[in-house]
Amino acid sequence: MENWFAALTLFEKIYWIIAITGSVVLVIFVIMTFIGGEVDDLSGDVDTDIDADGGISFQFLSIKNLMGFFTIFGWSGIACLDNGLSKGITVVVSIFFGLLMMFLMASLFYYLSKMQSSGTLKLKNALNQIGEVYLTVGANRSKIGKVSINVQGTLRELEALTDEDTDLVQSNVVKVKEITANGILIVELLNK
Repeated sequence: MENWFAALTLFEKIYWIIAITGSVVLVIFVIMTFIGGEVDDLSGDVDTDIDADGGISFQFLSIKNLMGFFTIFGWSGIACLDNGLSKGITVVVSIFFGLLMMFLMASLFYYLSKMQSSGTLKLKNALNQIGEVYLTVGANRSKIGKVSINVQGTLRELEALTDEDTDLVQSNVVKVKEITANGILIVELLNK
């Protein structure tokens, strides 16, 4: 093994060291991800947000993506050198494939994270929804009651008030017309 490595040129040695080191670290990161370890916590938070829209962002520059870059950079460079390509072409091709790997990994993690649901109830999604009175809602906002309503695909029992002149009793069908600042639904009788 030493004779083989000693026979390599400095350029080839650099590519082999990058490929092997990148591969080992990437395999460790993948294993840690599968067993629940958080890789970004080990390295500090060096992620750079490309698209900061307040939601889940596309993270192009992260430790995992850099390891993917170095792994593919190294192995594609070795493949180019084994096929007799010049040093200049080898560097260009290996950088291209390394960046392509970074983009693919960032895209994969971005789309996988988009598939997660936070489970946070967003009351604005209750607007204009139809539900049923569960506990009597007092007329003219005199008493908070409860309504059963489907919000975000889940049937929920939420507090409600009404501006109707009569109490809304159990089994009345209602529609959400407004939501107060403190999260109470304002409902109206659907069939007057």
